[in-house]
Amino acid sequence: MEPLYDAIISLKQISTLSKHEQLVQGIVECIENETLVVGDQLPSINQMVENIGYARKTIVKAYEELKDRGLVESVKIKGYFILSTKTDVVLKVALLLYSFHRFQEEFYNTFRKELGDRYQIDIYVHHNNLEAFENIISSIYGKYGAYVVAPIENPLVRPLLETIEPSKLLIVDRYLDLGYNYSYIAQEFEHSTHDRLTEILDVIKKYDKIILYFRKDVDYPIGVLNGFQRFVEENELIGEIEKNYQPNSVQKGVLYFFIDDTDLWELFRDSLKMGLVIGKDIGLLSHNDHIIKEIMSGGIATISTDFNEMAVKAANFVKNGQLIHEIVPSYFIPRNSL
Repeated sequence: MEPLYDAIISLKQISTLSKHEQLVQGIVECIENETLVVGDQLPSINQMVENIGYARKTIVKAYEELKDRGLVESVKIKGYFILSTKTDVVLKVALLLYSFHRFQEEFYNTFRKELGDRYQIDIYVHHNNLEAFENIISSIYGKYGAYVVAPIENPLVRPLLETIEPSKLLIVDRYLDLGYNYSYIAQEFEHSTHDRLTEILDVIKKYDKIILYFRKDVDYPIGVLNGFQRFVEENELIGEIEKNYQPNSVQKGVLYFFIDDTDLWELFRDSLKMGLVIGKDIGLLSHNDHIIKEIMSGGIATISTDFNEMAVKAANFVKNGQLIHEIVPSYFIPRNSL
């Protein structure tokens, strides 16, 4: 380890570098000149104290920064090891999403663009499966400088996420209360669904009834269902809730409200086959906007948050680490399908 010690000691002459920055830079230089390669073990904290003369907390801080950048990993009992030689990466980010549907892809693309090439983003998907969620958290714990997580609505999730340092964790999409010290940028579903539907009450009254397709056994937000039911009851409308759209069941005079795009496209195809005019004979309303809904057959009206805005705010959290508590609004986006 003499070359590593020499590299760090030589940086003591640079007065603009703090002690922990000298340690980080010395290790980075040794990685870049291949004095250190993947799998090499770094000196223990005690060895660093003895040979460099800095306090334990300074050395721990330097090692933790290198872990956050994905250059170093800590192995319990054994110590610290070189994990990567990508020294241009300033932070390694774990992004854990429900799935990778179109609107989540848009979130990722904006998130990636805002952070730039010097941030390494690893994507994980849990599909609203608790066992998958637990396994992912277990496998990524302690290996990233930031964790951006769309949580599952399950009481067992909270203690899992509380193992992550608050300053490194951002909750996105679904709200989960982890206490004041944890950041979130999330949606609210019940009031926003109710209020957006109320905004277009006159349009909805054109139709004989409104059907919401909603399944409780998947990851649909229960707030959408609650908001829909309250809206229908308050306005004395004929409203129905169905699990799935049944092929060839489309009826004239009905407004169809979809959470899942698969059912939406199925009904869309049936309406074309049956010669029904969307926006006149039937109405279509969808949850979560994306570009295909904007351009498809004159556009499909949606109730949606701005996922690009959410992604920009999430990227800002990763870059500056400032605590944020924000519920992002949902909007009604009018198009020809109503």
